[in-house]
Amino acid sequence: MSSNNSKPDLDDSINVAETHGRVVREAAACAREKRIADNGIAPISLWAFVACGVVLLVAGGILGSGGRLFSYDSTFRRDYVRTPAGGAEDAGAVPKEALAAYMAKGAKIYSAKCNGCHGSDAKGNGSTFPSLVGSKWVLGETERFSMIILNGLEGPLEDGKTYGVMPPQGIGMTPEDLAGIMTYVRNNFGNAKGDVVTIEMAKAALEISAKRKNAGKSVNGVELDADHIKALPGDVLDPKTMVDPITLAPATAAAP
Repeated sequence: MSSNNSKPDLDDSINVAETHGRVVREAAACAREKRIADNGIAPISLWAFVACGVVLLVAGGILGSGGRLFSYDSTFRRDYVRTPAGGAEDAGAVPKEALAAYMAKGAKIYSAKCNGCHGSDAKGNGSTFPSLVGSKWVLGETERFSMIILNGLEGPLEDGKTYGVMPPQGIGMTPEDLAGIMTYVRNNFGNAKGDVVTIEMAKAALEISAKRKNAGKSVNGVELDADHIKALPGDVLDPKTMVDPITLAPATAAAP
């Protein structure tokens, strides 16, 4: 105890002023030792600066070569050609018989363009929409049937009954679409014509339709009887001919 302890504590044994001074001096010494600033924030370690510097150098290197890092030319050697997996050269569509392939395409077209009026069974409703089942205009001459699909129809049908006006369906229709839908309707819903309306025939139908004297207007029974009771020109295709199911082009069946 200091001799100048003039401010005793509760037990009259501690000089409070002296003790407070010693605490302050020790705290200052500790701050100097640990380099603690007056606001209590310790300085950042030198090692932290070094680590950040290394990270920035690596990142800079990656960004600097970013234009080539993911480049195919820098990843693979020049003129490198990947070897196809075994059997990949045979991964194309499996050929199908023409009748099945054309009908598969036609089913999609029917669903998009015809199902809403003629129904899923193609029987219509008996009042506004006629049945396509057993219809002479469907199963008869292909040019007549194609003109109805492409241009729409108004006036009485072959049975003399007048239904609603059928809108044209040929807008945006490709030869493959037309060939598919004609083949599908002529061989489905109880119809069994057994033939294929080929792409070549469908192309001819599109040309004939474009050259109609009433182009842009719906066909009617009078025009159909006068100008279109014909078979579309084109070679007949054996329904069992193997074709590509996507393009409908003739194809060779894979060896079993």
